[in-house]
Amino acid sequence: MTMSCTSPVSGDDAAAALKPGAAGVGDRLLPSLGNGGYDVAHYGLTLDYVPETNRLKGTAVITARATQDLSRFNLDLSGLQVRLATVQGVKAQYSREKDELLVTPAKPVKDGDIFKTVVTYDGTPRTIEDDDGSLEGWIETDDGSTALGQPAGSMTWFPGNHHPSDKATYDITVTVPKDEDGDPYDVVSNGELTTEEDKGETVTRHWRTEEPMASYLAHVSVGYFEVDQGSTDDDLPVYVAIDPEESEDAADVKDLVPEIVGWASERFGPYPFSSTGAIVDHLPDLDYALETQTKPYFDEAPDETLLVHELAHQWFGNSVTPRKWKDIWLNEGMATYAEWLWEEEQGGRNTDEIFEDFYDGTDPESEGIWAFPPADPPSAARVSDPPVYGRGAMVVHKLREAVGDEAFFDILRTWTRQHRHANADTGEFIALCEGKSGKNLTKLFDVWLFNKKKPSRMP
Repeated sequence: MTMSCTSPVSGDDAAAALKPGAAGVGDRLLPSLGNGGYDVAHYGLTLDYVPETNRLKGTAVITARATQDLSRFNLDLSGLQVRLATVQGVKAQYSREKDELLVTPAKPVKDGDIFKTVVTYDGTPRTIEDDDGSLEGWIETDDGSTALGQPAGSMTWFPGNHHPSDKATYDITVTVPKDEDGDPYDVVSNGELTTEEDKGETVTRHWRTEEPMASYLAHVSVGYFEVDQGSTDDDLPVYVAIDPEESEDAADVKDLVPEIVGWASERFGPYPFSSTGAIVDHLPDLDYALETQTKPYFDEAPDETLLVHELAHQWFGNSVTPRKWKDIWLNEGMATYAEWLWEEEQGGRNTDEIFEDFYDGTDPESEGIWAFPPADPPSAARVSDPPVYGRGAMVVHKLREAVGDEAFFDILRTWTRQHRHANADTGEFIALCEGKSGKNLTKLFDVWLFNKKKPSRMP
């Protein structure tokens, strides 16, 4: 018999094995976003907000699993004053470095452990101006505020692992005061409204999102809204909130949402969430909409095309979420192509004609689409530029031409089924396309997705 002995690990060796989680997940376009060493399963956010003063008090309960032994870990948080941090119920040390909250637990967290971090904070939440000049974060409106997070704005109102590769479920509970007339402010968020409690001078609403969500899609709007609740033909709950200033122009939204969701479900596969809807605010200077999960946010009354685009994101972007920001063409190219399909089926241009108008530059949305390859935005400031949208949709159309309609729609439905509520990337999409079609599609993707220049002809 051969016997072997294993020396016990010394205290010094065990300490050496511990290390802090990384600050950032190594995303080339946004290297400081997200953090290493853990994976968040759930956010429990309890907020107390006063619109008149724009002051926010919050408690974030973050349930996560360690993916390494952790002596310390980071949370993304911009602004706000942290008052207390605990890990597993024990007070933790913390410090701030720019938009990072560094948390050192009293006892190290072991690889594989499920641990709960509680952060109490308050202050005036920030509005971020991005490199492209657009605003995100916590944005004041004429009757309250809205929180928009693409790509980094969510860190202005709660601490977290703010990269799309770490998706989690959410409970968001918001308490707001009543106004001077005794009327409560409305609070609308992702998922379903589970409770509403009138406490006399304040009202508390609890919203729950049971399907995983990337933090850039988390959202809260506070203000006055006209709310319409209904359902689709498949009994999916529909919640539409419209600012009174937009009610006339947005009167058809409550009927269009279930119609578009039904239409998209037939083409892209079953709707991936337990409710749908829309929020139409009155913030026209914002100049963009966002596909906030279950209820896309619109700064003003949307037209049908924009509504189609943002609702298509519930499949492409929200349920199937890019693993890194360079894969965002899979969101925007697909949602833009959904616009093309809708236009064709509503009696407008067919998708071949739309493609040709983009190629020759006569479509009003085609300006700038050849600036860079859709799958390779040169910087964070360019992730929402025309190549990601228009040329991204052209890639999708060329794929459809190459494989035929039957295989094409099978690819889309398989994509949304295989990666439902998960992350995926461009390589996985190409592999699926080739596997489903039985064709080598290297040339197609090289020309339309990766090539830096406009093709000299239309192969």
